[in-house]
Amino acid sequence: MNLQGLTRGVSFYLESRVREGLLASGVGWSLVLCFGAAYACYYLSSIAKKPQLVTGSKGLSCFLQDHCPVVTETYYPTVWCWEGRIQTLLRPFITSRPSVQYRNELITATDGGQISLDWFDNHDSIHYPDSSTRPTILLLPGLTGTSKESYILHMIQESKTLGYRCVILNYRGIAGENLLTPRTYCAANTEDLETVIHYVHNLYSSAPLMAAGVSMGGMLLLNYLGKTGRETPLKAAAIFSAGWNVFESADSLEKPVNWLLFNYYLTSCLQSSIIRHREMFDKLFNMNLVMKAKTIREFDKQFTSVMFGYPTIEDYYADASPCRRLKRIGIPVLCLNAMDDVFSPNHAIPVETAKQNPNVALILTSCGGHIGFLEGLWPRRCTYMDRVFRQFVQAVFEHGSKILNI
Repeated sequence: MNLQGLTRGVSFYLESRVREGLLASGVGWSLVLCFGAAYACYYLSSIAKKPQLVTGSKGLSCFLQDHCPVVTETYYPTVWCWEGRIQTLLRPFITSRPSVQYRNELITATDGGQISLDWFDNHDSIHYPDSSTRPTILLLPGLTGTSKESYILHMIQESKTLGYRCVILNYRGIAGENLLTPRTYCAANTEDLETVIHYVHNLYSSAPLMAAGVSMGGMLLLNYLGKTGRETPLKAAAIFSAGWNVFESADSLEKPVNWLLFNYYLTSCLQSSIIRHREMFDKLFNMNLVMKAKTIREFDKQFTSVMFGYPTIEDYYADASPCRRLKRIGIPVLCLNAMDDVFSPNHAIPVETAKQNPNVALILTSCGGHIGFLEGLWPRRCTYMDRVFRQFVQAVFEHGSKILNI
């Protein structure tokens, strides 16, 4: 073969390889585009949906549609992490942590113990420069949460822009303060919450007061409202990702994957919160069994239910379930739950009971997980939950007269 023939052969070979590469590249891009189109269709048809608004009151429904439009808008979960457990796991790491300067205050509880409050006074409020009349929001974190949780910081950030004041109830022994009595907290016992509500109300008697609770904080707030009815200084309340039936929540969290992702970690956090007070508890509890607990249910059986005087864990869980008291709530309450929240299974959400109380509204999203509700391509600053919080508290403080006497 001469040089010219060899050159033509090489040229033909290279041209054929280029054509094959272009063909492969074209097929690859076609597959990517087809997959992308299929995923977009699935996302828009099955994932992105308007929330379900459940309420037995036409007045409350109209109020929310007029002043909280977010509850009727389509919720678009973050396209790359819409699954409930993924949203739950990622929120603490993805969302920003706004800088907040607190003023800490310790107040005395009815049993001689102390309760730690973290205040965000918002002295720079333009809308409410008079601190005596500045609207106040009491925030209740989740099971092992404090004022440092990202979801609490975001609520404060939203409140700051509206000119409101916030105060966070830190559960006993969680925020680093010393325990003066051998007692912590639980979802059923509302004594500390009652003490804080009346303390804050008496401190700022001319300022409207409402509360927002997250997860166990929401359960505690619901149980308080179910006990007090209309006899509360609170104007309204917002509840996020509450577990409505503790038995169902415990069963869900004990499924293998959920236990591995959530239950074991939370149990460890509960044990860590009491270990530094072990000497105080040794005489009252079998602390060896408490520290061997592998689930929240085992911890509650050996520690929480015993501390608060329940004969059995079943008695405690029945008393802690907010679904039992929903009918007796006497002020406007907005509750946000995701239908894919493993902490609060959708079949345990008391939809029919909520319809029987004109003061209660449920907002049910198809996705969002537990305190997740991520939206946007890179959800660092604001979640669907934050927007619901902002619009509802603003509606209550600025237009609440329309619903406070329903």
